Amino acid sequence: AARIDNAGEYTGIGATVGITADKIVILEPYKDYPADKAGLKAGDEIIKIGNINVADFKEDAGELLKGAPNSNVELTFKRRGEIKTTTLTRGAVEIKAVPYYKLLEDNSAYIVLSQFNRNASAETVKALKELKDQGADKIILDLRGNPGGLLSEAINVANIFVPEGQLITSTKSAVEKYNQT
Repeated sequence: AARIDNAGEYTGIGATVGITADKIVILEPYKDYPADKAGLKAGDEIIKIGNINVADFKEDAGELLKGAPNSNVELTFKRRGEIKTTTLTRGAVEIKAVPYYKLLEDNSAYIVLSQFNRNASAETVKALKELKDQGADKIILDLRGNPGGLLSEAINVANIFVPEGQLITSTKSAVEKYNQT
């Protein structure tokens, strides 16, 4: 459970979780992230977050795990029938804008751009340079599942591929002076 905002901050516990009506199950804690540091393992069932029983919480219990980076929350969990508690310190985790890229057999640069966070254009340029050095002469920019993000970064990424002087985007505002092209 995590919230991803436009800047690409991932604030949470650093684990994939399964949420059922009465518990949250840790599916995979990422090494050296908050859940792992708190000693949680795959299969642990979180039954209480702070002083709230997950079973009694009618909304999305995953919301209870969220919070400001570096804030603490006490978790009560079940491991192989045993009840244990631990304190988890939430973290801020950067998510990569370009999680994957490679040179394909036909000399195509294949770049996955997963979101337009503040590193999007820099990471795209870095991947493209590396793949050009390996002989790439065409490009596939994979934007499937990209939820968007910062307009300024989307424009910077378009700038990499569009000739100078071409219109990329314009924004219209009720207040004339905020119109941008």
